[in-house]
Amino acid sequence: MTIRIGKISLWHVHAWDYIKQAQEHEDTVIAAVWDEEPERGQEAADRLNVPYYASLEDMLAQDDIDAVIVDAPTRLHQEVITSAARAGKHIFTEKVIAATQAESDVILKEVQANQVKMTVSLPRLYAGYTATIQEVLQQQLLGQITYVRARLSHDGAITNWLPQHFYNLQDCQGGALIDLGCHPMYLTRLFLNQEVTDVNANFGYVTGKDVEDNAVATLFTASGAIGVVEAGFVNSHSPFTIEVHGTEGTLLYGTPEAKLLIRTKAAQGQYTDWTELSVAENVESAFNQWVSHIQHDTEDSANMAMAMELTRLMEAANRSAKEGRRIRLTELTR
Repeated sequence: MTIRIGKISLWHVHAWDYIKQAQEHEDTVIAAVWDEEPERGQEAADRLNVPYYASLEDMLAQDDIDAVIVDAPTRLHQEVITSAARAGKHIFTEKVIAATQAESDVILKEVQANQVKMTVSLPRLYAGYTATIQEVLQQQLLGQITYVRARLSHDGAITNWLPQHFYNLQDCQGGALIDLGCHPMYLTRLFLNQEVTDVNANFGYVTGKDVEDNAVATLFTASGAIGVVEAGFVNSHSPFTIEVHGTEGTLLYGTPEAKLLIRTKAAQGQYTDWTELSVAENVESAFNQWVSHIQHDTEDSANMAMAMELTRLMEAANRSAKEGRRIRLTELTR
């Protein structure tokens, strides 16, 4: 059965990437478009040779639309995703689910109540280096984890290749951290592998825009392990970097080459000097996994759990930067 997909907005920079994934998958097809900006939506529909709906409600009411891909502004996520869920449409969405835990809880409740399949695009969860790092951690080759650092940055705000609407605080609900920093945030949380109790964040405004273009967030745990998340729109040649440190050893990735290095005292004579590890193949993409869940009536509880946690951490970070203090996650309202 071919899954017919309605495209909800072309706002996000990755919107056409997901359209391409749908076009390349043998079991999916883009069948309709809605956009909060009619001109942009009509242009996309014409390019795709599919109907454009001026009303999201009308598109969701179509019996031949099985699912949706959401690339709407973050501020609209609760509205459009809950509408899709109530209409019985399966949902693939750009991160974050929403800007606050309270909004994400509303979305999850509707998704569960209407028994639709939802997957959030967290692509670096499924990268080969992530799988390999996870394997090392499961073997306890680093001992007790004490420190995780992940950094992702580009020069979009100083070379002006990011669209101007990515600097709109109302639409985006944040800047470098909530957009680009999502990836190092969920990876840092994954590699810490323990509950984060507090978050402290600091934002910089190098280009003077309404949203931060330079950001760091520190994650605290009850064990004393610390996670550091870094993101920016104002850096040239800044490598994607992961560090995982423990009582027995250290893993390094991207310093600066895309190589995974280990040095540890816990491997019975192995890896006593810096050693490069072979990186596993990438896992199937989030989009392809979503299609499989629709076809086989399965769930990806791990994806949704991480996506919900990501929203909590982002809300705490944004609040910390705004209020100039460390935020306990128990302060967030549900």
